[in-house]
Amino acid sequence: MCGRFSQHHSADEIAERFDVPEVAFAISPRYNVAPSQTVAAVVAQPGRQLVGFKWGLVPSWAKDPSVGNHMINAKAETLSEKPSFRQALTRRRCLIPADGFYEWKKKGKGPSQPLYIRRRDQGLFAFAGLWEEWHPSEGEVLRTCTIITVEPNELIAPIHHRMAAILKPEHEAAWLDPATTYAPALLELLRPYPDGDLEAYAVSRSVNTPSFEGPDCIAPPSLL
Repeated sequence: MCGRFSQHHSADEIAERFDVPEVAFAISPRYNVAPSQTVAAVVAQPGRQLVGFKWGLVPSWAKDPSVGNHMINAKAETLSEKPSFRQALTRRRCLIPADGFYEWKKKGKGPSQPLYIRRRDQGLFAFAGLWEEWHPSEGEVLRTCTIITVEPNELIAPIHHRMAAILKPEHEAAWLDPATTYAPALLELLRPYPDGDLEAYAVSRSVNTPSFEGPDCIAPPSLL
């Protein structure tokens, strides 16, 4: 599962890292991104753009946009089977830039300890995502997204039974390519990220509150 992450790199840094010539979404550093909030995403339409999506996928055929509250994640193993994700897998894929994410580790009967997971080089990476458009009877079109999850790697397994699907850099172009519509080929790109490239450390329990923002979110407790 992925229920909280950070996007604190600048728009220029994200645009450079993901080769985006057009930035259509103004972003500011975010250290505690939560479901239902707007996140930056890279799409190919056909050229790459940096856009904003509400986190929580609402299928185009949904009767009520509140279903997005239950679709912040999508299991890779069932993407090609479930109606909520099947068409998006072949037609509406995106990269969701991030520099880290949070998971909560249970500690006996006490409160769970939040951990921050990032690349060892602290660089940007991309979650594999899907996006949709929902057209209300009145008002603006709602554009939403979900983050795909896979089996955990050895670093995440003791913490949680799922992890966000982080794409290897060499697979990002294939994931975005509109010409790729063969589901099995796309699913091959969704694998647990190499655990040796990641690190995890404890952070303040204040991140449990979505309104808690800023660099202190990712500082080890000893530095707070």
